[in-house]
Amino acid sequence: MTTDTITAPESPAGGEPPRSVHEPEANARRRRRKSQLVSAVLLGAMALAAAPLVIILWQVTVQAADALGPTLGGIWSFLTEVEPLSYRERGGGYAHGIFGTLYMTGLAAVMSIPLGIAAAIYLVDQGRGLFAKTVRLFTDVMTGVPSIFVGLAVYAILVTGLRFGTFVGAVALSIIMLPIIVRTAEEMLHLVPPDLRAASAGLGARQWQTTFKVVLPAAGPGLITGSMLAVARAAGETAPLILTAFGARTIVTAFQGGNGQADVGILMTDGMSQPFEEGIERAWAGGLMLVVIVLSLTVIARLINQRSQIDT
Repeated sequence: MTTDTITAPESPAGGEPPRSVHEPEANARRRRRKSQLVSAVLLGAMALAAAPLVIILWQVTVQAADALGPTLGGIWSFLTEVEPLSYRERGGGYAHGIFGTLYMTGLAAVMSIPLGIAAAIYLVDQGRGLFAKTVRLFTDVMTGVPSIFVGLAVYAILVTGLRFGTFVGAVALSIIMLPIIVRTAEEMLHLVPPDLRAASAGLGARQWQTTFKVVLPAAGPGLITGSMLAVARAAGETAPLILTAFGARTIVTAFQGGNGQADVGILMTDGMSQPFEEGIERAWAGGLMLVVIVLSLTVIARLINQRSQIDT
């Protein structure tokens, strides 16, 4: 008797028809093939999604190599020197742009992070009426508003009176950061187990004590992660700063000098718009520095998030 003729015992009258003993194995093989096919499709989709980032990093790195040079001395010079007065002059760097970007982003973080977390605490603990719904609606809308519109609004409200500078640029960046911080902080506060709040209330703590001594420490890593992602988003913005910071060719330490503040994105725009190869190379090098800053903040935020998940 061959194995092909082996069948399962006949079922009683009215039951399911008899099946071959090899049928479960065949079904398992089909499921494995389908699983492998789906895995291959998902792997291909992931590769396609990651391809733009890899292409951008490769292109920026290759193009920036001419300005940075093959040694660490070239990179150090680019980080510590300012751009020459002439775009056709070789050498120099974006020290003023890197300083201005970090300066304005830091001020924006100081303004938006406390306000965003406070708004999220209100929405989670007390926001259940029309006002809370309105805040959530405006937060969602602001998340999708083009950044150039934020620059136009700040220009109309502040720049016409205060002129260009560091502070007005930081205000524009803080407006971009604020909705991201509010939404991420709200989600992190919702992840705090209700048992922690109940236990704190059971011990006689007031609501503000529960919030500041129990909820915020438990959600702290998530709040830091959301804040750093917002900072990374603001550090890469250029459009609103063209209308508010305006740019500068030197290092500007003034809080609001009125003559503008340098930014890497603005310097890149100026360099790329020139016909001189030296200015274009510096713009590529500035782009690489900006990518490194943004990726570093994003990676740090991811690491913090992975090492500090809230138990639910």
